[in-house]
Amino acid sequence: MLLSQALGLASIFFPLIQAATLTVSTTGGNASSPLLYGLMFEDINNSGDGGIHGQLLQNNGFQGTSPTLASYAAVGNTTLTLDTTVPLTSAITKTLKVTVPSGTTGSVGFSNSGYSGVPVNADTYQSYFWIKGSYTGTITISLVGSSSGIVYGSSDITVTSTAAKFTYVTTTFASSQSPDGDNVWQLTFDGSKVAGSSLWFGLVQLFPVTYHERFNGIRADVGNFLEAIGPSFLRFPGGNNLEGASPGDRWKWNETIGPVENRPGRQGDWGYANTDALGLMEYLQWCEDMSLTPILAIWSGLTLGGGIISGAALTPYVDDALNELEFLLGPTTSTWGALRASYGHPTPYSISHLEIGNEDNLSGGCGTYASRFTAFYDAIHAAYPSITLIASTTSSSCLPSPLPSGVWTDIHHYEEPAQFISLFDEFDNYPRTPGYGIFVGEYANTATDSGATTYWSNVQGAVSEAVYMIGLERNSDLVKMASYAPLLEHFNMAEWSPDLVGLDSRPGSLTGSVSYCVQKLFSKARGSTILPATADVDFNPLFWVASMTDTGTYYVKIANYQIGSQNVTVRIPGAEGASEKAGLQTLTGAPTQSNYPLDITVLPVEGFVNGSVASGWTFEVPGYGITVLTVTS
Repeated sequence: MLLSQALGLASIFFPLIQAATLTVSTTGGNASSPLLYGLMFEDINNSGDGGIHGQLLQNNGFQGTSPTLASYAAVGNTTLTLDTTVPLTSAITKTLKVTVPSGTTGSVGFSNSGYSGVPVNADTYQSYFWIKGSYTGTITISLVGSSSGIVYGSSDITVTSTAAKFTYVTTTFASSQSPDGDNVWQLTFDGSKVAGSSLWFGLVQLFPVTYHERFNGIRADVGNFLEAIGPSFLRFPGGNNLEGASPGDRWKWNETIGPVENRPGRQGDWGYANTDALGLMEYLQWCEDMSLTPILAIWSGLTLGGGIISGAALTPYVDDALNELEFLLGPTTSTWGALRASYGHPTPYSISHLEIGNEDNLSGGCGTYASRFTAFYDAIHAAYPSITLIASTTSSSCLPSPLPSGVWTDIHHYEEPAQFISLFDEFDNYPRTPGYGIFVGEYANTATDSGATTYWSNVQGAVSEAVYMIGLERNSDLVKMASYAPLLEHFNMAEWSPDLVGLDSRPGSLTGSVSYCVQKLFSKARGSTILPATADVDFNPLFWVASMTDTGTYYVKIANYQIGSQNVTVRIPGAEGASEKAGLQTLTGAPTQSNYPLDITVLPVEGFVNGSVASGWTFEVPGYGITVLTVTS
């Protein structure tokens, strides 16, 4: 090896520069977008059904293209059948037929094992179901350990059911804590009263106490975990799951509203059925409860199966988008506004941003997107001129030219760490056209530099994401929003990795990845003005950004993308009256270190460092580490 090569490698692994001084100006700079950091959600990895949505029973409506009896099992002497002749509603067309042989006595019924187990915690549960068939007596709902047989909670309900129609039954009961996720929900009844006959059950449901105690709401633990990030927006309902394999399979907003028994669900784009119990109004309830700006996505004619609707054939779908907006924004005197009111939300929602399509630069969509975008833009902008419309790509070859004033564009990056480092200055020289903005709608480190797939977010990858985020924040007069993706996975039912957050049915399984820690650090330390910051070293391996809040708090974020640590002094000469004790948050670990389910080893460390306006604040930024310095005045 040549000496020059050896010195080059040494500078990578054991850097020659061991100290740096950053000087932050308290004047000048540029305004930062108040929306900058947020959440992107689509139902992938069972992140909706089986993930954030509170309903815990799988396959409860037998929806999708090929429904089976998956997750159901007989209890006692019964036979279970998926019945298409006794529909619950015109939307839920399949029900569970429970046949009891003649001569049966004792308690019989069926169970549902949820999404790879039912999470059973010390909580209050609500269970709902529909029943049809001749039965008068007690029905018992239980949460039971599959292997242990321990009953953690149960409720006895007196039911009178007839063969004439379905009867709706609800119950509430308390549960004790299960030590694991090996649990089922169980419904039993007196077999002697049904012997030689059958009962039909439709749309069984089980909810713990939900986030903000909303009916048909999202899980409280997941909601609180995401709220802790401090996000500003929610982009929904996708993502690819918006698009469908064909126009008829797209996400249809009007089939995700109203009572869940009137929602047919659909075959989702990630290999499993979507119940759509987490629907349009539930997304917006999530936004209201978490104080998030909704970033609503509408279908724009592109499907994942290669079918594209364009030209005059697109008109009905443009009209459908206008109907959706009338449902959300229209007065109660309008057709769709009245329907919204009938579903319990008479006040119009607040919709300020809308994205037309998803990744229309892919799947053969680029050639027609300019005309398709224009068709939706012209109609929506004419009716709702105050809504900021977002194109689903930043590729100029796919966009109308010129792009209408005030339109934002969306760009996605799934990269290896070295590529994120190279993208640090991606937006430094973008033109600042008045009204124009960039939405980095999806980004994540998904592979190592050697090309190996990264299943779990690790320290090196998360630090490379932080470097990219520092670049976004430095340009946050232009970059209006950014969201890591995908948001959530069920650990046993995932199609894509890595993901920001994960869970399964075990207690305590809710896990924030290393990337989750980075998102939280950056989102919770946001200034309204990005300040000029100079240094006596060049960018790389250190990267930094400084900001200031309207109330005079200064944040300096630093990422160190190398093995060796760096001593850094931060000076803020104009920060008169600043406290000598500054907050210091540090996140670091071995480059390949990750957070795993029930094994979380990478977390930020809270501390402080003493200094002054005259001397600055000196601290160590560890190798493959991130620090956030907070100076208050």
